[in-house]
Parts: sequence; C-alpha cells; structure tokens
Amino acid sequence: MIERAPEHHLAALSEKARDYARNARSDNTRRAYDADWRQFAAWLRRQGLDPLPPDPQTVGLYLAACVGGAVSAGARNIAARGRAPVSVATLERRLAGICWHYRQRGAPLDTSDRHISTVLAGIRRAHGRPPLQKEAIFADELLAMLSVLEMDLRGIRDRAILAIGFSGGLRRSEIIGLDCGPDQTEDGAGWVEIFPPAGPGNEGGAVLQISGKTGWREVEIGRGSRPETCPVALLETWMRLGRISRGPLFRPIARKNGGVSSERLTDKHVARLVQKTALAAGIRGDLTEGERRLAFGGHSLRAGLASSAQIEEAHVQKHLGHASPEMTRRYQRKRDRFKVNLTKAAGL
Repeated sequence: MIERAPEHHLAALSEKARDYARNARSDNTRRAYDADWRQFAAWLRRQGLDPLPPDPQTVGLYLAACVGGAVSAGARNIAARGRAPVSVATLERRLAGICWHYRQRGAPLDTSDRHISTVLAGIRRAHGRPPLQKEAIFADELLAMLSVLEMDLRGIRDRAILAIGFSGGLRRSEIIGLDCGPDQTEDGAGWVEIFPPAGPGNEGGAVLQISGKTGWREVEIGRGSRPETCPVALLETWMRLGRISRGPLFRPIARKNGGVSSERLTDKHVARLVQKTALAAGIRGDLTEGERRLAFGGHSLRAGLASSAQIEEAHVQKHLGHASPEMTRRYQRKRDRFKVNLTKAAGL
C-alpha cells in the first residue's frame, strides 16, 4: 500500500508549482496577457456572453470586432479621434493571451477551429503589414545622448544603462533584470561579472549571463577607448557611487534625498530614457517631436549595435541571442543588401 504524503506537504508543492508556472512567462508577457483577458472578458459582458466554456465561434467574432474597432466602449468615435487600428501582431498577441488564460483554467481553446483559423487568416490577408521597427541608435548618436545627461548619481546610472544596453545588444527587460551576482534575487534575469585587465592584449571587461527569450546566453562587453564612454567603466562608477554590491544592478533614486532604493527599476524606464535623451540630443530632427517619441524605444539600442557592428553576422546573432540569421537581419538597419546578387549569379 502506498502511503499518502501529508496534505501540508502537497499544498506546499502545489504553491511551488504555481510559482514555476507563473515564471514560465516574463512579467511583461504576463501583464500583456492579463490586459488581453480583461479586454476580452469586458467585451463578452457587453455581449451578454459567458467566458466558459471556451467557444471558438465567439473568439472569432471578437477578433473581427477588434479589427473593426468595436471592442472598446468608445470605439464608435475611433475614426474621429484618429486612433490607429489594431495591428495583426497585436491581434495575434491578444489571441495568445486569451489561449493562455483558458489553459490556466483547464479549458484549452482550439485555435485550429475554422471559426478562429479562417477568420485570422482573412485578417492577415486583408490587414497584414511588415512589422514597424524602432529607429536604430548608432554609436555617434549614443555619444550625443550620453552627453546630455547630468553628472549627478541619476545621470551616472542612466549613462551606464544606455552604454550597457547598446554594447550588450540587450532587450530592456534584460538590462533591468541584471543582478550583481548569481542567485541574489528571485526576479533576476541574469547577472554581471567584471574582470580586471589580465595582461597585454587583454584589457578585461564585463561578462553578462542573460536569461532571454531563447534561453541562457553569455554576453561579453569589452572596455572602450575612453572612461567617459566605456560601458564597463560607467557601470563600475555607478556601482561604486551607488554603493551597489548585491541584488538588482539598476535601481530607482529618491528625488527627495537622492538615496538609492533597494528595489529594481522597471523596464519602462529604459524606453523613456532612450526617448528623452534622443530628443534632447536632436536625433532625427527631421521628424516632429511626436514622431520622434514613437520612433525611439528600448529596442533602438539593440538595433543600433546590430547595425553598427562591422563583424561577421554570426557573431552579431550570437551576441543578440537570436535563433536565426533572418531575425538578426531585421535588426540591421544599414547592411549591404545586394552583396549576394542572385540575378548575376543566374546569368542575367
């Protein structure tokens, strides 16, 4: 006879399993999925429908309503307000969020059902567009952005964020998720280790262990030619002046007393920082201020490195943690598109 485990032990395991399940998605993805579900549930209530059991036909109607602008309560005024229609990528993300929540309720949604798959295929055909990309920040533009920041503690921190984000080709969640060392926080997404110079030809640098979308990867960041622009030197200065030796690497600074918090910055800070400094540095001055705010974001740093690095594409792909060369090429805003000329190779 098999002896049953104590109930309190099973309850603890159940709670631990739920924690692991929550960690299967990043915080950003969970927040987006939660918002997707709230919007879907609100639409169901307005139609007098129940969320359970999952009905593919109802979900298909919801997708059509999203494209038609009939989801939000004020959707009838959408044209008057000039609001952009929902993109196909956003619609697919909403469907993923709905599916995820149904799975958590033990009632999976069959997205292969014709009421969903056929509607979605029609929407892709009618409204599909190439993905919008953030403007890339190039090395000279990054230097201009660094120069507009103050030399106080907040400015030193933000210099380190921009320089590490650019030289590491990091996503904004990867920048903010860094800790000072391994196993220091529960919400960390990696850590940094700084190496001193090790003799001629080896000036040392920083090695980042990053948990990204494609798993763990190691990112090497070498030292720059000048301390005021070297990402490793800027990081060392921030850690020394901020007295940070354990826990989250990048943290908020109190406006009243200038003290450094023990909490972690949110990834929204990176997007706002890139936008603010790009505007202050006058980058893409041919655009209006509103257009420039939309043009720059956290991915501008990542795209900037991919576009600026004059090395073999395979090295860039590994550095950025891309699963395929095709994804890396999407980030390369300036590349020799016609280096391989199949027209001439075919004999024309």
